[in-house]
Amino acid sequence: MIAKLDGEERALALRNLPDWTPVQDPDGIRRLFTFRDFSAAFGFMTRVALLAEMADHHPEWSNVYNRVEILLTTHDAGGLSRRDIDLAARIDALL
Repeated sequence: MIAKLDGEERALALRNLPDWTPVQDPDGIRRLFTFRDFSAAFGFMTRVALLAEMADHHPEWSNVYNRVEILLTTHDAGGLSRRDIDLAARIDALL
């Protein structure tokens, strides 16, 4: 079972993810990405989908034209876990 991060673990992990915002419901992190157009946004989503599939950890997300919003949470853990932090870092590395 994957453990939910406690307050200290969460604070430490989020120091390395300054563009991600903590959210309460569900307990996780969120980031909004903006691209030049729909094709660039969709290409980004495709790359994220491949990362997510390899990690067997799938984001909640939405896309409107050139914007992609990603929410990461681990439902099995009841909130933010190391899996979310790791995937967020991999997503950031795509940029």
